[in-house]
Amino acid sequence: MYKVESDKSRNLLRISFSQRVDPDEMKVCVEKVKAHLTKLPPGFRLLTDLSALESMDVGCVPHLEDSMDACNQSGVSKVVRVIPDPKKDIGFKILSIFHYRRRIKIVTCETLAEAMKILDE
Repeated sequence: MYKVESDKSRNLLRISFSQRVDPDEMKVCVEKVKAHLTKLPPGFRLLTDLSALESMDVGCVPHLEDSMDACNQSGVSKVVRVIPDPKKDIGFKILSIFHYRRRIKIVTCETLAEAMKILDE
């Protein structure tokens, strides 16, 4: 499962993953991400929350790359991730090297509270 939200007042795009995510679901998620990107100006921040994720199929990677590229092209300025269990990271860190500009600040946290604190800085 996934949830995509945008908060224009906070200039924030939030993507939360829970339970099991398969490639078909991830493809739909990316389309929703792209729709939400039209609501945010360049310089927005991205919060990706894997707190409730049980597993993400490796087949999701191409769609994840598409999502990162879309965020990059739309002007993301900061990426904050909540990954409490490193085993559930299917390559976010490595993919970031190839799909985000170098000047984008990327932070990985263990808790949502820590991520929100970083976003408020």
